Amino acid sequence: MNTDLRPQLSSPSSGVIITGGASGIGLASARAVAAVGRPVALWDLRSAQAQDRARQITEEFGVIALGQGVDVRDPAAIGAAAAAARAALPSVGAIVHCAGTVDTGSLEGITPENWASGMDVHLRAIVLLAQAFLEDLRRQRGSAIVALASINATLGNGVNPIYSAAKGGVLSLVRSLADRLARDGIRINSVSPGQIVTPMMQPALDALPGVFEKRILLGRVGLPEEVGRVVRFLVSDEASYITGAEVVIDGGNISSQRM
Repeated sequence: MNTDLRPQLSSPSSGVIITGGASGIGLASARAVAAVGRPVALWDLRSAQAQDRARQITEEFGVIALGQGVDVRDPAAIGAAAAAARAALPSVGAIVHCAGTVDTGSLEGITPENWASGMDVHLRAIVLLAQAFLEDLRRQRGSAIVALASINATLGNGVNPIYSAAKGGVLSLVRSLADRLARDGIRINSVSPGQIVTPMMQPALDALPGVFEKRILLGRVGLPEEVGRVVRFLVSDEASYITGAEVVIDGGNISSQRM
């Protein structure tokens, strides 16, 4: 137990693996932890973009940053990338799973293929990542995992049932894994963003200008950095007694009764 009340956002100083790290919330999370001196590995389907963003992070914050092209739906790819990250970083003490896709075809658009792909990228990948890095996390004091869920896990959305179902599964999986990982001193939590200005969300924001803001209590959509700062908190010793929790970052959307 630690009773020190001085800021501990930079503790522990172990490396952080961030999926979907080349853009949006993943990139903002990578920059947030790098800003307090933690090494990072950015995993993304877009290898060149991940490497470019990693180079920028090293130049800006002076930390080790590795960019890797990884498809988190592929167990073999995760294993190979984990070995490469392990060799490049001083240690691995945190995982942040931000990689994701969104479906927009409603019920009629669901196929066996896109259902499996959505579940694999949002949900199964959390298990594969935890398995791949379990020994690393066990060895590092203060290890933690953060999985991106969504307010859609609670509200539901008829436009994207695969995404919504997968994010609901994230909440349940995190609570289950919190029970299992606690014996190894590893914390795991979920973060549920609302409408955030990301490449995934931008088409909807462009198509429906001003619509989302009407419901949000703070009257605006959020920025990736506002989620990244919460992720940084959750993988730090500042959150040392938080596990199995969901942190909602939605500007007051779920609680709103505004029309």
